[in-house]
Amino acid sequence: MTNPVHETIKADVEANDVVLFMKGTSQMPQCGFSSKVAGVLNYMGVPFKDVNVLADDAVREGIKSFSDWPTIPQLYVKGEFVGGCDIIVEMTLSGELDEMFEKAGVAYDKAAAEKIREANQTA
Repeated sequence: MTNPVHETIKADVEANDVVLFMKGTSQMPQCGFSSKVAGVLNYMGVPFKDVNVLADDAVREGIKSFSDWPTIPQLYVKGEFVGGCDIIVEMTLSGELDEMFEKAGVAYDKAAAEKIREANQTA
């Protein structure tokens, strides 16, 4: 049996190179974790679709079973689930996110990514 919410989520993920399922919107995040991931993407100039899970309880619950991941935000790149806040932050700081965007052909500002890493280097 097909889950109609999963179909909606799948359509969003397949129609957009980068999708962030988040609490709030990219301009008005409603939680710190969503704000952090949206902030990284915005700062790096990555074009992405934001899906506000607070606007639809079915999507809010459905995204968790769709990805088999219990938390929000959730980032998808070229149809693939990447991870939540901690994973995205880690990947940004290690340069893995840059590599993923390059392989996927997703535009981003490499200099901005470098600035994030420079600002977060520990002494």
